[in-house]
Amino acid sequence: MLQCFAQTSKQLVVVDALVWPDSTIFARMAAKKSASVRVKKAASIPVKKSRSSPSHRRTVVPAPIAPADALTQLRALAMNTWWSWNEIARRPFAALDPVMWHATKCSPLSVLAFSGPSTLSAACDENGFRLALADATAASNEAMNAPSWWSRTQAKKHPNTLIAYFCSEYAIHESVQQYSGGLGVLAGDHLKSASDLGIPLVAIGLYYSHGYYIQQFAQDGTTKVVYPVYDRRTMPVEETGIIIDCPIGTDTVRAKVLRMDVGRTKVFLLDADLPENKPENRLLTEGLYKGEPELRMRQQVLLGVGGMRALRALNLAPTKIHLNEGHAAFAALELLAEFRSNGLSHDDAIERVRARTVFTTHTPVAAGHDRYDAAWVWGALQGTLARAGVSRAELEALGRENASDEREPICMTVLCLRLAARVNGVAKLHAEVSRAMWKSVYGVKRASAVAITSITNGVHVPTWIDPRAARFWRESCGFDPCAATPRNSGWKRAAQAPIADFWSMRLSLRTALVSFARERLTRASQRRGENPQALEVCANMLDASALTIGFARRFATYKRAPLIFTDIERLAQIVGDGKRPVQFIFAGKAHPRDVQGQAYAKQVFDMTRHPLFRGKVVLIEEYDMAVGRALVAGCDVWLNNPIRPHEASGTSGMKSPLHGGINCSILDGWWPEGFDGTNGWAIGSAKDESFSETDAHGAGQARDARDALALYTLLEKKLVPDFYDRGRDGLPRKWIKRALASAATIPDFFSTHRMVSEYTTRAYIS
Repeated sequence: MLQCFAQTSKQLVVVDALVWPDSTIFARMAAKKSASVRVKKAASIPVKKSRSSPSHRRTVVPAPIAPADALTQLRALAMNTWWSWNEIARRPFAALDPVMWHATKCSPLSVLAFSGPSTLSAACDENGFRLALADATAASNEAMNAPSWWSRTQAKKHPNTLIAYFCSEYAIHESVQQYSGGLGVLAGDHLKSASDLGIPLVAIGLYYSHGYYIQQFAQDGTTKVVYPVYDRRTMPVEETGIIIDCPIGTDTVRAKVLRMDVGRTKVFLLDADLPENKPENRLLTEGLYKGEPELRMRQQVLLGVGGMRALRALNLAPTKIHLNEGHAAFAALELLAEFRSNGLSHDDAIERVRARTVFTTHTPVAAGHDRYDAAWVWGALQGTLARAGVSRAELEALGRENASDEREPICMTVLCLRLAARVNGVAKLHAEVSRAMWKSVYGVKRASAVAITSITNGVHVPTWIDPRAARFWRESCGFDPCAATPRNSGWKRAAQAPIADFWSMRLSLRTALVSFARERLTRASQRRGENPQALEVCANMLDASALTIGFARRFATYKRAPLIFTDIERLAQIVGDGKRPVQFIFAGKAHPRDVQGQAYAKQVFDMTRHPLFRGKVVLIEEYDMAVGRALVAGCDVWLNNPIRPHEASGTSGMKSPLHGGINCSILDGWWPEGFDGTNGWAIGSAKDESFSETDAHGAGQARDARDALALYTLLEKKLVPDFYDRGRDGLPRKWIKRALASAATIPDFFSTHRMVSEYTTRAYIS
């Protein structure tokens, strides 16, 4: 059972997350009712059944099963989060108790916890439940033992390979709250692709009893921060029986090593909330990105130093360690101490560490890199540094851009750059920015001489693709969008999809999104104690036939969520056209201490109450993976308008084309690589003047005005006309051509299957 305590009042409150329903059933009913356009059914391309498409499995209805045996099978399924990206494994839990399934954010273990013996016994009498359980078990067993890309192409050449992947957060599923945003989503997708491709990789992280935080909006639009307390019995983690000791300053912090299975990938999470630890040390794993900088630094000691010690305790000897962002930098220092303990000289040990370390930087904004007072770092790492034979001067030389500047703090990114031989950014443009940013660390004058390459991010297609879209591509275009291969050339066939069927699929997804949004908005209204009239308004917001534009991401200021509201009168004319309506759906979180980011969220919230936009602009609270999946599936356009070049990658836009959605974006992050002129829209030009974080207020206003003008012009001249220019058959052919070009050109390359295979061949085994 999940319970939450409001940060302000400390009163026990029931979190909306527990009772938010999945809108799929309602959406299907609405889609049938709304599909008034008659279309000719195009001939379907026959598709061979694929081993990687278990959702199409069928078995003979099995014989009756004893509840105890069913419970054993269900628990085995629940304890491996393979279910989070394979619908067939979720099906028996939904069948066991549909109400509880949706009330617990689709958490298998929560369903089992709330299902009594009579519920389980009744389910075992149902043919459908037994069939679902048998199919799920068979599919899971088959997937765990199936030949993989690694086993077919790399295993014999690299038999002893083991990668240890370090990250501060992992987004596996919305019911497993161990993530805050994009970094965690990328990390979770990385682990899932490693499982699908069979790459020998284990992951290291921390187990957070509070997760991140649950976001609510008050009546006035201010952000309410609610910290939950999760019952570990409903989390898919289990004890390993191992406890490690991690030296942090003068303390020895003890931490349990927990295990979470992500398909074939094992994740080991450290939990310091043990009675033998001091109260302040128990807080190290209380929450994600909570507390003062010194607490955060100590968390990172536990992640890096404690993570390496956990690997040794587990008898795991990684051939490479992958530091995903600078939070895990201290792992390299513990590895250095290990080599020095084995008798290597300082220089030889440093070279061994560099050869074994891969570092991915995710932040093109200088202020986004963690920096800590040198005295703090020296004090916290004194035990590790003593074993490594590293003096304070040597530590400062490793962690400062300018080692002679005594006022300069230790930068976690600089530490990683100096201790990793393989460093990459997460997009080509991001790598360019990073090379220019870190010239001083490499002691060169030309950015081109900096040894930072790029491995562009991707998304895990099976996690993010809506089942209706996956079925459409399989049945109408003859390829499996979820194939477990590094590249999937089948996506090229999307350009030839039957346009009438495609448009019907888009209507279905948009209708599902409208239903989902209405449910979420109504729940939020109920929680605020609003009257029945307000609830009725929420229940009728949005239009399933209108051009729907989505903006969902972290509410960091550089992402400029309120940019579209720069000229309210002009925007009102766009959304208020009765013949060509346009609607916007927003979602996003700001850090609990990011006052300006929360002000941006409030600005968007206020616009949803503006008379000109009410019902046409909405903001969904508690942006999580479920909200993300609904929006990327249902929105016709994915809007992205950061300050160039402050977006490192921005993977949310890679998910929209899986469903025939189209990107409209500043040429930042991954979009300069994805945009070809036919598969989306670019806001402004890459040649437009860029402004730095320290620009004067007037310069920032000029930049925002320029980008807003370009966005309004695109809406008026391109997006809205193309969407509503319909032929006699009711189809917007120009729009569909661009949407299918989006699907045909983006998902093949911008997937974590490609990304992880690239890490493997270029960094892990090179």
